[in-house]
Amino acid sequence: MPGVFLAMEFIYSFIFVSIMSIDATYLERCIATLDKALSLLQASDPDNIDYDMYRSACIKEFEIILEQSGKLLRKALKPFLHSSKAVDALTFKEVFRHSVRHGIITDEESERWLQYRDNRNNTAHDYGVNIAEETLAILPQFSTDATGIVAAIHKMNN
Repeated sequence: MPGVFLAMEFIYSFIFVSIMSIDATYLERCIATLDKALSLLQASDPDNIDYDMYRSACIKEFEIILEQSGKLLRKALKPFLHSSKAVDALTFKEVFRHSVRHGIITDEESERWLQYRDNRNNTAHDYGVNIAEETLAILPQFSTDATGIVAAIHKMNN
């Protein structure tokens, strides 16, 4: 029987260490960059080249944050699924749905993330001004939701 308890303690330690190893520093930096770029964009004249530059920076950070958020949630889900391969097999949208099931994010947040993904898929195929402006309109809520993922990761780490 002591062997069983030792094995269970090892598994618990492994899970605990796995969760503790999630580092959200890069995501936090990307969110700060997005917020700064959005602030500079809002202060720019739309007819100035600076506006285009800040708009492009905002769109790029949006894309990076979207991918980083999915990667961090994958790491957060590993203790909840039967194997790392099972987590790796999840699609982007399934990662967010499973995150709701395991209490990492809310259902409302997940729905917004799925909409962000759809928007990202549109920006990847159409770099027109209209799509870019649609993306800019969702960035304040997106930044808030990304900050929520960072908070959820920090909560899991503690």
